[in-house]
Amino acid sequence: MAKADWRFSQRASQQSGRPDPRYMMQQPKGSTVHREPDYPIYHAAMALLLAGQVMHRLLRGRLGQRQIMDHLMCAGPRCVASVVATNVCTGLIFGIQTAREMSRFGAVSSLGSAFAAGYCAELAPLLTAGVLACQVGSAFAAEIASMKLTQQIDALKMLRTDPIDYLVMPRVIACGVMLPTLTVLGLFCGVMSGGLLTTYVYQLPMGTFLGGVRSSLAVSDVLLIVGKAILFGLVIAIASCSRGLTAALHGKGVGQSATSAVVMAWIALFVINLMIALFSLVTLVN
Repeated sequence: MAKADWRFSQRASQQSGRPDPRYMMQQPKGSTVHREPDYPIYHAAMALLLAGQVMHRLLRGRLGQRQIMDHLMCAGPRCVASVVATNVCTGLIFGIQTAREMSRFGAVSSLGSAFAAGYCAELAPLLTAGVLACQVGSAFAAEIASMKLTQQIDALKMLRTDPIDYLVMPRVIACGVMLPTLTVLGLFCGVMSGGLLTTYVYQLPMGTFLGGVRSSLAVSDVLLIVGKAILFGLVIAIASCSRGLTAALHGKGVGQSATSAVVMAWIALFVINLMIALFSLVTLVN
């Protein structure tokens, strides 16, 4: 009866906006419950602020080299299998669908050019970045959120250590360095899988296919792919670290931060890729 009365009193106090005195007596003295706002606009604004601080440190040469090798291993060799499998399957799917349509018009010999324009320039960097966001970004967000939950970040501040220098910058550098390498590896695997498919199914010589890919990819296109990969790596690291730093201080906050980091990174990747495509279109038209 007393328990039911306490629940009713707590519910009534929540509706009236006044705290229940019996509920307040049960709270330990000096304890505060801190909950971060769970709004997309808030997390986007925090990510933009963190991006500004990261750029400021990059321009000043403060790279945060503590535990950089561990983060390089997490963002590089541990993602090779996922990147290779994703790009091989994508190259095969793209080759099957494109060759089937082009064979209707007798233009299978131009498959290399279409493969370069569709897969190499757009799909390979985006899918590789998506793999990194799912596998590495979620891990970064969950790790930083758990450190915040266990008050390790507060301990860093007590030791006069900047959490951005200690936690964020090594992860940003690791993703910015390793994602271009993974993109080039995934691009090679996707092109080879597509070429082998067209060679054995549509009897298109491998030399003709690779010649079409090479003729359609200029040096500027390769530099654009690498530049997109570097930018995507920075965006993934900043989004995941920002979401971890703004995680709510309860058990569900760790899982929510990991999930939200992946969603935020994916949306940012598509928006940035769209802006780059629109810029290229405007430049081509003019």
